[in-house]
Amino acid sequence: MTRQALKHSLLLQLAVIYTRYLVGGAFVFASLIKIKGHRFTQISDTAEAHSVGHFFEMMYQSGLYWQFIGWAQCVAGLLLLTQRYALLGALAYVSIMANIFVITISYDFRGTPVITGLMLLAGLLLLAWDWNRLRVVVNLPAVPEATSALFESRLWEGVGAVLFVFTAGYRAFTDGYNMLLWLGVCGLVGAVGLLVVWRRHRKTALAAA
Repeated sequence: MTRQALKHSLLLQLAVIYTRYLVGGAFVFASLIKIKGHRFTQISDTAEAHSVGHFFEMMYQSGLYWQFIGWAQCVAGLLLLTQRYALLGALAYVSIMANIFVITISYDFRGTPVITGLMLLAGLLLLAWDWNRLRVVVNLPAVPEATSALFESRLWEGVGAVLFVFTAGYRAFTDGYNMLLWLGVCGLVGAVGLLVVWRRHRKTALAAA
């Protein structure tokens, strides 16, 4: 199957859109605790000097660097959520996520490298989706590839904006959090967004028929 055929796959288009929402939202969610200058984890009194807890404590004690990481994650996540600037967001996301993945395999994170590895893979797949535009980095001309009116709908940007405002607001005003509540609201916003975009797409298609 050719790249152009893949770009015409509605399921693949939706997978790309919602992968951007998923990893972008996760980055925004994780960024606020750093931006607020709070610890990511607490060190156990019995932890060894080279433990992961001490690693995070060292970054936290840096102050400005800790907040810089948070802002970098927040900006990358926001760019992904916008859909319009998702390629730039994916480039920033993969750069940050690659560092996180290496950290998790460098320390005893138990099963965490599986999660970070999948998140890194998701970012790489997003870059693969836009390879036709990324070809310029290896001195090849960009190649236009058509998708669909549904994929290009500006309503996806609105859904991303709602997800960003909710996620950033929730984490900005709440130190403790309910993961199921956050996931539930984000899932509901994503489902409503899909329904609205789909209905508008169907209405436009019927009018043109």
